[in-house]
Amino acid sequence: MDYVIEMLNIRKEFPGIVANDNINLQVKKGEIHALLGENGAGKSTLMNVLFGLYQPERGEIRVRGEKVNITDPNVANAQGIGMVHQHFMLVDTFTVTENIVLGSEPKKAGTVNLKHAEEQVRELSEKYGLNVDPKAKIRDISVGMQQRVEILKTLYRGAEILIFDEPTAVLTPQEIKELIDIMHSLVKEGKSIILITHKLKEIMEVCDRCTVIRKGQGIGTVDVSETNPTELASLMVGRDVNFSTEKTKAEPKESYLSIKDLRVKDVRGVEMVKGLHLEVRAGEIVGIAGVDGNGQSELIEAITGLRRSESGTIRLHDKEITNLAPRKVTQSGVSHIPQDRHKFGLVLDFPIGENMVLQNYHQKPYSKKGVMNFKNIYQKAKDLIAEYDVRTPDAYTPARALSGGNQQKAIIGREVDRSPDLIIAAQPTRGLDVGAIEFIHKKLIEERDKGRAVLLLSFELDEIMNLSDRIAVMFDGQIIADVLPEETDEQKLGLLMAGNSTEKAGEQ
Repeated sequence: MDYVIEMLNIRKEFPGIVANDNINLQVKKGEIHALLGENGAGKSTLMNVLFGLYQPERGEIRVRGEKVNITDPNVANAQGIGMVHQHFMLVDTFTVTENIVLGSEPKKAGTVNLKHAEEQVRELSEKYGLNVDPKAKIRDISVGMQQRVEILKTLYRGAEILIFDEPTAVLTPQEIKELIDIMHSLVKEGKSIILITHKLKEIMEVCDRCTVIRKGQGIGTVDVSETNPTELASLMVGRDVNFSTEKTKAEPKESYLSIKDLRVKDVRGVEMVKGLHLEVRAGEIVGIAGVDGNGQSELIEAITGLRRSESGTIRLHDKEITNLAPRKVTQSGVSHIPQDRHKFGLVLDFPIGENMVLQNYHQKPYSKKGVMNFKNIYQKAKDLIAEYDVRTPDAYTPARALSGGNQQKAIIGREVDRSPDLIIAAQPTRGLDVGAIEFIHKKLIEERDKGRAVLLLSFELDEIMNLSDRIAVMFDGQIIADVLPEETDEQKLGLLMAGNSTEKAGEQ
């Protein structure tokens, strides 16, 4: 059997943890090969070894049958290996072309020949159906388009083997469909793809074979055509996983969050929330369904005090919180699980233990008269780390050293533990594996059953359908429909999200 990539008996250690324990991975030419595992299982570490960002303690790498020593990413590039990272490595103020050629700029008479580079980028973009504008600034394009720029970066450097690290974690359903089409076109051109993921639906749809890693160890490789999501989930987490969310019928009580005629502008001064009305009652989960970019982010930021609203009112019980500072909103009984965990959820260079008390570090028992009580802080952190299964060497490890899913579990632990009256959960399971998703859903339902109000924002339609007691459909800055999950389906919901009326969606 001819393999383009062979990773044999790879062992990678970090202080206090064995991230990869004698793992084998063999990838065939022209296949899409999934690397499946829980958060923190060692998937990204293994690919960072292949890409030369880490050096293994043991094992060997073969590319097209030849043993190679990949000491850094330049060596990987020279071997035809490119990596599209989960968190994009782009310069916001540069154009698409400037980002793509950065580090390997084409020169003419000693100066960078940007015009020639733009032509090359346009040709590559057209060849693979990427539709990227070479002259656009990164800050002005969508997340999905930024990902295409990352793909172009690897292709520009001659990559034949592409590593995608959780590529769909930040994409809308439409962007995911487009990315899958792009992957198929890359494979048709003779490329090979390694897809790091924990999304079983995507593996079944797009992959040829799948290698499973659990807690740093290789479990085995299976042909996707001969397996199913249930079997893959069991291999990944080592137990049976319940895909349906078990919950009793909600018993909503008094109104807790009441929003009337709210208007909010985005950073460009464009009105994104346009006279919106929304009610969330104690003891229910209200899901906001909508295509990204219809004002959902601005709505959440206005409720939590991160963005000023132009007019309208936001009330919790009988208290108005419109345009209060974030800490005042928090102290009013609101917890916020933000959709961007790096920007709004964590201080990445702080230990994970200190991140666990970011909302109440200024209160007893964590501080007294401005003096921090680190003994109490770290004791609380250790309790939450155990309860929420946050996989970290210890509470003193910097937050940025944890996998994305474990960072998310830490935030959710911190926010839910405060026993708030209202939990705003924006993309709460983004980047989490099926086992962790099952756990988080259970926690949110438990909070609902304790009488909390939960406002859920998610671009995963199955999550909205499974978890919500009521679904508010948001389109063009307004709530255009209020439906019950048991009285609709994903197709009708999709039509509503596209701006169709309830009657038209019902006719389909």
